Amino acid sequence: MSRLLISLIACAGIAAAGTVSAAPISKDAYNAEKDRIAATYKSDKDSCSSLSGNAKDVCVEKAKGKEKVAKAENEASYKGTEKAHYDARMAKADADYNVAKEMCDDQKGNAKDVCVKEAKAAHVKAQADAKVAHVSNDATQTAAVKKQDARKDAAEDKRDADYKVAVEKCDAMSGASKEQCVKGAKVRYGKT
Repeated sequence: MSRLLISLIACAGIAAAGTVSAAPISKDAYNAEKDRIAATYKSDKDSCSSLSGNAKDVCVEKAKGKEKVAKAENEASYKGTEKAHYDARMAKADADYNVAKEMCDDQKGNAKDVCVKEAKAAHVKAQADAKVAHVSNDATQTAAVKKQDARKDAAEDKRDADYKVAVEKCDAMSGASKEQCVKGAKVRYGKT
C-alpha cells in the first residue's frame, strides 16, 4: 500500500473514533458523582423550605428534576451506551415538563389550560427530539430509513401538540370568533 493510502485510512479511523462518545467513567467516579448528586438534591430541597404555596411546589419540583437529570446523565457517563444517553435526554424532557406544569398552577381558567397544553407541547417536542437523536446515532444499514421515519413522526407529534395549544387558546373566545379561531388552527396545522 502506498503511504498516501495508509495515511487516508488512518485519518478516516481517527475521524470515526472522534464521533464516538467519550469513554465511560470509572466506578469510583460514578459513585462519587452519585454522592454529590444526593448532597446537591438535599441542599436544593432544603432551600425550598423557606418558601410557601406554589412557589415551594415549583422549587421542590425543580430540585427533583435536577436530581433525576443528574442521575440519568451520570448513568449515561458510566455506561456510555446510546440507550443511557437517550434515557438522560428523556429524563430532561420529563423534568422540564413537570416543572412547567407545576408553574401553571399559579394561573386560573383558560390561561391555566393553555399553560398546561403549552407545557405538554414542549414535552412532546423534547421527547420527539430525543427519539430523533437516538435513531440518528444508529449506524446500521436501515438507519437512513429509521431516521427519516423518526423525523417524520417527530414533526407530526410536534404539529399535533402545537395544534392542541392553538385550539386551547380558542376556548377563551366564543361564537363566531371561536369558530374562526378553530378553523384557522385546523388550516395552519393541516387538520382539515
